[in-house]
Amino acid sequence: MSEKNYADPSALGLFGLAMVTLVASSQKIGLTLGFAYIIPWAVFLGALAQFIAGLLDYKKGNTFGGTAFCAYGFFWFAVATAWLINLGAFGSILQGNVDPRQLGFAFIGYLIITLFLTVGALSTNKVLFLIFFCIDLLFIGLSVSSLCSVPAVAEAFHRLAAYAELAIALLSFYGGGANVLNNHFGRNFLPVGKPFWRPAA
Repeated sequence: MSEKNYADPSALGLFGLAMVTLVASSQKIGLTLGFAYIIPWAVFLGALAQFIAGLLDYKKGNTFGGTAFCAYGFFWFAVATAWLINLGAFGSILQGNVDPRQLGFAFIGYLIITLFLTVGALSTNKVLFLIFFCIDLLFIGLSVSSLCSVPAVAEAFHRLAAYAELAIALLSFYGGGANVLNNHFGRNFLPVGKPFWRPAA
């Protein structure tokens, strides 16, 4: 099957990202409680939908999209597993060995790869760049809130993470919807903005 037979999987990936960040941000902001009902959305939308979109992007030869969607898909698989461990789903031995600071270092690792992806997003469109910029803010907030021992500072960065995650959800819903409608109608039905920067050839 040639590349032209593959549809653009970005809308699926963005919808998966939008759904999981919308539900997860509701807990961080304090509108909902607990993790139990976030886990299904983390596994099936945040993880699986993005992972599938990433594999399809790799099929199309899109290294940027494939890496981004697969990396964030695996992130949500890992986060959902961490929540299950913390809830005792895998037994009391694992639950008793939880150290949230280890998540902090994982968040730093994802911040590093996201910074590279943010540079790449400069040459895509404005909506996608803003999504990556907000993901940078999310991982900064998560990293500091997980590692900082000063309660007031940790809480401030937790709030940064919460509202950055909500912004990711809203931007991703728009970006995914624009991708579907622009491809469906074959024209720029919903604007996503021209790239901020294109490197010289």
